[in-house]
Amino acid sequence: MGVPAHILPFSILIFLSASFVSVAAQKNGIDIYGLTLDSKVTSRFAHTTITSRVVNNAEEAQEAVFQVELPKSAFITNFSMIIDGVTYPGEIKEKAAAQEKYSSAVARGQSAGIIRATGRNLEKFQVSVNVAPTAKVTFELVYEELLKRQLGKYELILKVRPQQLVKHLQIDVHIFEPQGISSLETESTFMTKNLADALTTTQNETKAHIVFKPSLAQQQKEPGKLDTILDGNFIVRYDVNRATAAGDIQIENGYFVHHFAPAELSTLPKNVVFVIDKSGSMSGRKMKQTREALVKILGDLKPEDQFNLVIFDGHVTQWKPMLLQSSPENVEEAKKFASHISAMGATNINEAVLLAVRMLDESNRKEQLPSGSVSMVILLTDGDPTEGERDPQKIQENVKAAVGGRYYLYCLGFGFDVNYAFLEKLALENGGVARRIYEDSDADLQLQDFYQEVANPLLTMVKFQYLENSVELLTQDSFRVFFKGSELVVAGKLQPQAQDLLSAQVKAQSHTQNFTFQTEVNVADKEKVFQSPKYIFHNFMERLWAYLTIQQLLEKAVSASGDEQKSLEAQALNLSLKFSFVTPLTSMVVTKPEGQDQAQVVSKPVEADNDQSSSLLLLARLPTSGFRQSSPILKSQGFLAPPGPPGLPGVAGLPGLSGKSLLKGVPTFDNSFPPSRHPTFSKFSRLMESHEVPVPSPTLSVDRAPHFILLRNNRSEETMCINMKGSPQNPQNLFSDPIQGIEVTGKYEGSTDKFVWLQVSYRNPEVQVRVTKDSIVVTRGSGGKSSSYQWQGTLYLVMPGLKLTLENGLLLLSASDKVTIGLASLGNPTPGLRLFLNDPGHSSSQASGVLGQFYQDLQWDPAGPSTVEDTRELSVRGKTYTVTRKSMVDFQESKSIIIPPKLSCLYLEQPL
Repeated sequence: MGVPAHILPFSILIFLSASFVSVAAQKNGIDIYGLTLDSKVTSRFAHTTITSRVVNNAEEAQEAVFQVELPKSAFITNFSMIIDGVTYPGEIKEKAAAQEKYSSAVARGQSAGIIRATGRNLEKFQVSVNVAPTAKVTFELVYEELLKRQLGKYELILKVRPQQLVKHLQIDVHIFEPQGISSLETESTFMTKNLADALTTTQNETKAHIVFKPSLAQQQKEPGKLDTILDGNFIVRYDVNRATAAGDIQIENGYFVHHFAPAELSTLPKNVVFVIDKSGSMSGRKMKQTREALVKILGDLKPEDQFNLVIFDGHVTQWKPMLLQSSPENVEEAKKFASHISAMGATNINEAVLLAVRMLDESNRKEQLPSGSVSMVILLTDGDPTEGERDPQKIQENVKAAVGGRYYLYCLGFGFDVNYAFLEKLALENGGVARRIYEDSDADLQLQDFYQEVANPLLTMVKFQYLENSVELLTQDSFRVFFKGSELVVAGKLQPQAQDLLSAQVKAQSHTQNFTFQTEVNVADKEKVFQSPKYIFHNFMERLWAYLTIQQLLEKAVSASGDEQKSLEAQALNLSLKFSFVTPLTSMVVTKPEGQDQAQVVSKPVEADNDQSSSLLLLARLPTSGFRQSSPILKSQGFLAPPGPPGLPGVAGLPGLSGKSLLKGVPTFDNSFPPSRHPTFSKFSRLMESHEVPVPSPTLSVDRAPHFILLRNNRSEETMCINMKGSPQNPQNLFSDPIQGIEVTGKYEGSTDKFVWLQVSYRNPEVQVRVTKDSIVVTRGSGGKSSSYQWQGTLYLVMPGLKLTLENGLLLLSASDKVTIGLASLGNPTPGLRLFLNDPGHSSSQASGVLGQFYQDLQWDPAGPSTVEDTRELSVRGKTYTVTRKSMVDFQESKSIIIPPKLSCLYLEQPL
């Protein structure tokens, strides 16, 4: 766990975050007057530079803490501080040597600050320095990463959280993809209407430039206040064109990269055994989410797939004695079985996985598995083995011997109580990968997304081949399986005697045939592509090769042992030092001005470190001069522990947090506990839960908010309010227009007079938005990535042909050529989901559904809809309805309005 935001004196995150900074601190303390992030993405390789400029406006020395969140997959490659014109660089050294050199500082009690990963994909880098009065400091950090294609998209995530207004703040993202950019979308979880015009996107066939440059006024949470609204994620997603099935080769400065992701291939049949932990620790929300995810995953099986289920605690149970075809009947029976799984007992991982392997062996022996099909075991567990074979190494040996390289094993670790290193090696030794599932409200979506990544195998036994004596130093060039929505990447160096043309073959197998994909490129022509300095950083292709090589060497080292492991790590270390990458084998030593801490050492973790200790280990000598308890520095920086809720102790009163460490701004934790199980946080969580302060909900009048509001045209007198009545068993088709490519469905529960869920599906772009009373889930494409959002948050998502905005509890789905759809989740006195349609003439004559029918020509009784009388009749498609003019709550505006407006509308009840 990182230093709590309210304790840190000042920090920046961009991938940014800043700690608590009071209004006084901005005027009289450390002030960020410039903050820029420049990210250049070329052929999927991202080079990001973060520059922060600060000034000390106080009359006394202040401590500035530069704190950056960056992707776990990224390698820091450079850091420097410029103080009074002098540059203090970071130096990358072998990890063991660097930490040994400075371990004496820790032994003398001069602080070892533990900083955890900050979420699922990010980790922190932190450096502190004393700043003299009126002095300025410039921090600069550079990191690099290869963007990985998952579920059909590349994703660049930037976290923005300065927590103070910044005079000059700008984010620039440059994307250059010679293949051509096929789709581009931006998403922000802090964007509001006032910030929308601070974001500009320009794009041509191969390049895109995204700029976010908010003014001081736009950054303000409220006019006249110094609190900033910038707090959340800034995300760019894109994909590229793929003109040739053999992939795309790019060349720069003697190095090449080959991206391979052929489209239009048929999916291979798969044979999958789901192995589900139902031990006692899985009880509660984890088991509920697992059941929900498993039911959804079973529904996504294809008819040609075969499957079975194994559930285990101390005992192992199989659903059926053998794999079954994914017929509708079998799938429905399996769903019923899965929906009744309950948690109790111990954890026998060894026997559960071996049983799954024996099932595949038996089906194989009986020749029941389709030729060319892909067989896999997907294990989900939340703990260590406690029954049967308990030795992790012995389990790994047993499973590796049983699998024998014939099947794929994927391991999902639920939460932080798992032995992730054990699961990772178990998976990598058997052709799969491991993934942590985070205990959160969207854990079921995490499970579903992982399944979608492996649900559609397209090719097996993929081998890249290049002409002899044309290339050298190749990264991994053979892959057991290629999945839809992913990408295979091979990089290498051209040999000096290489010809003018570079030829490549990719050989692979499907269940029906063998493939040979061929391509040939002109080296000189390809070199010319990368001559624009605006989008290119020096020797980027060579650095891409080094990055990919190091990642693959580290991965191989996980499943290796003895001399082989040492050799792999030595190769990775040499490359890390040569190319100045902070990897798990190296550390960055940050020097400081004379008289301050002489060095800080920052080391990069691996995912397994999160089970017991920190994500980034910062060995820091904190300044000693002037740091007395009565020092004005302490007072101005807010080091004192904040008070808790009424009747509760402050954070300093909780066990596990020492008063001494709080004064230094670095809490000390007992590392024998995983973070989610630490007694400090468990107690604090229980205290906070018992003193939960409900979020205020708007005061509604006695007038009801209708289920639906329909704006048929620009004539407000024809606005309709509709309520549902009845007890339908199935989801309802509310609005469907095949011309616009929109379908709205919902599940109505008559006993509560509420919709359990509402769903809006678009054909182009292929997007599905599903809302419940608690959350919003956006899914891209069929089987694409799902993202979950909360109603109380904000969202600004722009993709070709659709914009989604969430602000103050109102979700709007809009496009210039489509009906605007609004969704809300209301509180008392009429709680539930609500929907409105605003259609200025976009609906076609083919619109249908419970609501869609009212966008056809309506026949009113002779008095017409605008009569002063309250009740009239209308006819549509042979049906007659009685409507009454009423005043109802209008939910088309922000939920933050204390007294919501009234709407005069034509009201009717629609039986279902």
